[in-house]
Amino acid sequence: MTSSDKLATLDIVLDGLMRRYKERVPDVGIILNAMVRDGIVASTNDIENDHIAFRTMGVQQLGVKSFEKIFVHYGYEKRDHYFFESKKLDAWWYSPPRETDPRIFVSELRVGDLSEESQRIIKSYTDEVTSDPVDALDLDNGLEVDAFLHRPLWRTPSATDYQALLKESEYAAWVIYNRYYLNHFTISVHNLPPGYDTVATFNEFLEKNGIKLNTSGGKIKVSPDGGLLQSATVAEMLNAEFANGEHLTISGSYVEFAERRILPEFQNLPQAEIKRKHRRDGFEAGNADKIFESTYTTQTLK
Repeated sequence: MTSSDKLATLDIVLDGLMRRYKERVPDVGIILNAMVRDGIVASTNDIENDHIAFRTMGVQQLGVKSFEKIFVHYGYEKRDHYFFESKKLDAWWYSPPRETDPRIFVSELRVGDLSEESQRIIKSYTDEVTSDPVDALDLDNGLEVDAFLHRPLWRTPSATDYQALLKESEYAAWVIYNRYYLNHFTISVHNLPPGYDTVATFNEFLEKNGIKLNTSGGKIKVSPDGGLLQSATVAEMLNAEFANGEHLTISGSYVEFAERRILPEFQNLPQAEIKRKHRRDGFEAGNADKIFESTYTTQTLK
């Protein structure tokens, strides 16, 4: 398969992810429609997607080592590792094959670091996956990959198991129900017109439109070098059906906003010449640690 064929397949996968994500997260439509209505962008196609994020379980046959095969196949390159001690997570980011593609951030729960009871609950589901499911995919078939990313890998959890996991790891509870659903997409605000091109001013626009922001670590999360500023909405609450027809209201997905400042050595470049490579790249563990909490009850129940 040629590289251009692979990129065409990647487009199918990314389009499928975004289509279903928009259906599940009403805030996406509210924000995008308001941006067009207020003339911030002429069309939603003008919005740059900074990155998308996925959550995985660190168990046999699954986790990052399985999941990453999909996007590496399309030309993504694995970059830095991040460790989140209190949340018991590892994460990596992947740089895209084209400047127009989103970066990808994939986190993984360190299941072995949880209590024996939580491990037992998780493995009662994940043990149903007896071989790496990505190995069975035709990665050159975009529709097949899109379907896979929205297909349950294990049986629907019971409400009791979900609530037990929620007490120890809200991340574990999120993944046991939501699986590989897109956790968030991210609007690059630095490419928006003046008045909206910083996280601070864009947050004001969001709150004016009734959007609730994650306040963990403050509404704006700033990297120590000052080059990466981020904010996020609080996750949409979903009426979720569990095993035996039980229902609970749980966290779904959310929207993130990123401002990547121009690197010091490129400060004198004319604005029209500024490309992605001239801005702060990568991620920041301190920022991400607080953004994970967009799906946590400390934010969603406020």
